[in-house]
Amino acid sequence: MSFFDHASALAQPRVWDVGALCRAIADSLEARFNPVTVRGEITGFSRAGSGHCYFSIKDAAGQLRCAMFRRAAMAMDFTPRDGELVEVRGKLGVYEQRGDLQLIVDSLQRAGQGALFEQFLRVKAQLEAQGLFDAARKRPLPVMPRGIGVVTSLGAAALHDVATALRRRVPHIPVLIAPSLVQGGEAPASIVQALTQLYALAQRQGQAGVPPVDVILLVRGGGSMEDLWAFNDEQVARTIVQSPVPVICGVGHETDFTIADFCADLRAPTPTAAAELVALPRQNWLDGLTLMEQRIQSGVLRQIDKNAQRLDATAVRLGRPSQQMAHQRLHLSQLKQRAHHGLLMKMQQHLHRHQALQTGFAQKTVQHLKTQRQWVAQMQQRMELLNPLRVLERGYSVLTTQSGQVISRVEQAAVGAPLKAVLADGVLDVTVTQPKLL
Repeated sequence: MSFFDHASALAQPRVWDVGALCRAIADSLEARFNPVTVRGEITGFSRAGSGHCYFSIKDAAGQLRCAMFRRAAMAMDFTPRDGELVEVRGKLGVYEQRGDLQLIVDSLQRAGQGALFEQFLRVKAQLEAQGLFDAARKRPLPVMPRGIGVVTSLGAAALHDVATALRRRVPHIPVLIAPSLVQGGEAPASIVQALTQLYALAQRQGQAGVPPVDVILLVRGGGSMEDLWAFNDEQVARTIVQSPVPVICGVGHETDFTIADFCADLRAPTPTAAAELVALPRQNWLDGLTLMEQRIQSGVLRQIDKNAQRLDATAVRLGRPSQQMAHQRLHLSQLKQRAHHGLLMKMQQHLHRHQALQTGFAQKTVQHLKTQRQWVAQMQQRMELLNPLRVLERGYSVLTTQSGQVISRVEQAAVGAPLKAVLADGVLDVTVTQPKLL
């Protein structure tokens, strides 16, 4: 090879295989930068079922994809959230299958909360202090809404998910869609306008030609904190609280939380879940109606059978009145016999009682007279024993004055006083000659 041929070969660029170039770039990054520590805000954080974490860190000038494998993720003492300011340490590399620059994270720690997250916490604390999150003001959902309002973007996948769920479960309930931006700087005002339109319909329902709105779904699919930021807007939150009907917020995925979630009457983890919360499957209602129909039919048939039996029994009684009259005559005869027998028994009882009283009265009268005679005889004997004449018969006498006053002491009789001496068979007149004391 001549000198000129060699110079020409050196002037032509080298042709690389894609994989080889990616590996060469990775080797250059490894040699120059690694290990590296980067500060930035987390965005788009997700954790795969394998335990690996994928996210990006960014600042005002750039953004860098990051991957954190399960072993390093297990060493974290917190759950990263979009908007947080962090410091990550790892190695720069190239994901050769896509040719993407990425940072393989070995460790992640908070470096202070990011501006968006700080603003989120500030607005949340302010609205919570003002009572916008109070559970007492939140209302239960209607069991069977007459109409459902939906606020979302016409081009969003969330609208398709909600429409599919409602069409499958409650195709008979009308759905009113209030289109709105759900991302970007103009989204908050658009959401407020859409909600206000549905509020006006809800307050005018009952008027001719106005469709009913008994519940409102505010929905959007998942995204980063920046993507969902419109639902952290203070004016949006205050508008949700002013709703005349219950509001269900189904924004983002299950792990995403916005201020709209706290203000709504109910939070749903996804847009589809929001639709399902107000849409009890039509088959459930149809099954309930079928069950009620069966119960009503069964009850009517039982009542018909019962009345038929009563009608048959009445027909039997009315069909042979002579038998009923004979039965009544027999019953009256039995009553007559029982009354006659009872009267005779009563009369016999009174007669026996009268006879018993007569016999007992005579016996008691004789016994009483005998007892009285014996008592009188005893009294006569006692009186005879006390008769003073019986004492005089034993040789005693009673001295009295001429006026009949009994002399029982010597000093009652003066010498020469005339006295009377009562004896058993007569009276003697005596004169006191000389009294003597014993």
